[in-house]
Amino acid sequence: MDRTWYAAGVARDGLDEIIGDCIPRDHAEQVSSEYYVGKLMAGATRPMRVLDLGCGAGNSVDVFRRHQADVDWHGVDIPDSPEAAQNRRRNDAPFHDYDGIHLPFDEQSFDVVYSNQVFEHVRHPEPLLRDVTRVLKPGGAFIGSVSSLEPYHSFSYWCFTPYGWHTILTDAGLHVRELRPGIDGIALIRRQYLGRPKEASAWFHKSPLNEEIDAWAASTGRKPHLINLAKLRFCGQIVFYAVRP
Repeated sequence: MDRTWYAAGVARDGLDEIIGDCIPRDHAEQVSSEYYVGKLMAGATRPMRVLDLGCGAGNSVDVFRRHQADVDWHGVDIPDSPEAAQNRRRNDAPFHDYDGIHLPFDEQSFDVVYSNQVFEHVRHPEPLLRDVTRVLKPGGAFIGSVSSLEPYHSFSYWCFTPYGWHTILTDAGLHVRELRPGIDGIALIRRQYLGRPKEASAWFHKSPLNEEIDAWAASTGRKPHLINLAKLRFCGQIVFYAVRP
């Protein structure tokens, strides 16, 4: 397929110059929030104290424990979280309530703060991000995913562009290391429009527009950096990795 117009558009809009240093060059695969869990937990120094911010049912306990059985996992959510109220059934990990801005932990308490599709639901994301920085140890990681081109769902307030998300992370005192594309936005819109059919779940692993971009890239010899830029422009979810300096 001919996407010459797209390559020219990349040069004109300046996004690469603004956030290009955090656009990965190793591969352009579609990933989910668990991608960086695996990367960090497989590292030479595994994080031992982890906070799931907006933990809901607390299912990320199992994700982290698959890598490190004795990880010190904590979950935090607002008291009236519908996901927690409807789905949380476990009592094998500590859960905490908070007010949506102030995390009930001391400064430099955690090696990792993980957040899976939470910040689109946060009424005041910027002060909460500053508190994420506060509770992270120096060198600690803030990882997860956030909505970009995603329809309204479960009291969501925001959809973040890659530039916008990079900006507010940076303003909160975090260094953004990587932004990667999750499921594409058209797939998320179509999934919701069709009533979330079971077969659409496969799109969270490989979605149609991302496959189309891959085909374009293969036919034109594009490198991962440009492919990631293309996918991020149209993604429904942004997967991120930032650190407290």
